[in-house]
Amino acid sequence: MDTINDNRQSPDFADQVNRMFDQVAGRYDALNSVMTAGLHHRWRERAAQRAGLGPGDSALDICCGTGDLALELAGRAAPGGNVVGCDFSEPMLDLAREKADARGASGVRFEWADALELPYDGERFDAVTVGFGVRNLADLDRGLREMARVLKPGGRAVILEITQPTRPPLSLFYSLWFDRIVPLLGAFSGDSEAYSYLPESVRSFPSPRGLAEKMGRAGFEQIRYTVLAGGIIAIHSGARA
Repeated sequence: MDTINDNRQSPDFADQVNRMFDQVAGRYDALNSVMTAGLHHRWRERAAQRAGLGPGDSALDICCGTGDLALELAGRAAPGGNVVGCDFSEPMLDLAREKADARGASGVRFEWADALELPYDGERFDAVTVGFGVRNLADLDRGLREMARVLKPGGRAVILEITQPTRPPLSLFYSLWFDRIVPLLGAFSGDSEAYSYLPESVRSFPSPRGLAEKMGRAGFEQIRYTVLAGGIIAIHSGARA
């Protein structure tokens, strides 16, 4: 695999990220649990709660990966709800489908889609979510506009993402963990380039305040965000204007 540089202006950026996720799919869940001490499940639960779904509602989980957030949403939209998880990595989608089958989950399906050109009608979903995916988009502003487009008026968007703490001592621990330990974990698993990309992608991503401002420009209102884990995780939400 070619080294992935976080240069979003490159025409090859999206293809490189796609190949990266195809290659790490089989180890994605295990490495997530190691890197977050299993807390990523709790963070997804909080993001799903922020979506405010009820029985019979519809939701789209973009960049769904192996399906954990989409499955959490499906449980909250049951009975009668409809949840779609979409991603551009077929190996990730295969794992999500296997997970849904193993859990006997209903009301959820997984399909291929490009987050920058979603194949869904406008004003279709009650909620749209992204868990640890928006920092991988080649064009964040365009991705946010697509989220707004497919939401019903008043529908809620929720973004769960890694952020960069700015105050010591956590900022020092963060630098050690993401710049040194995470790439070592990737090297141990055989995915050194992919897990070297992770800290690069976080550093280039907007601050929580910056992401909130971008959401406002994309057509959202009532925007708020919560910073968790001492400043490492942020959950943003906003309603389509």
